[in-house]
Amino acid sequence: MLKKPPKFKPSVKSKMEFNNTVRPSSEAMMELLTLLFLNNLAQEGKAKAFEQKSGTIRAHHVKAVVKSVLKNARG
Repeated sequence: MLKKPPKFKPSVKSKMEFNNTVRPSSEAMMELLTLLFLNNLAQEGKAKAFEQKSGTIRAHHVKAVVKSVLKNARG
């Protein structure tokens, strides 16, 4: 298990179309939001696996809940 979360800065900079700079506070906010989203997705996947009486979270459990999690994340 990782002790600290991975940095998403390289992937964010590679997807930017313009030469805008991302301030450190904005970068930290993006990382926190991404981690919160992934945590919520994992919790929903765990609940789905529990409903189907499975001991492990598999890809089809996550795929089943990703649409509703994205909908909730957008607002």
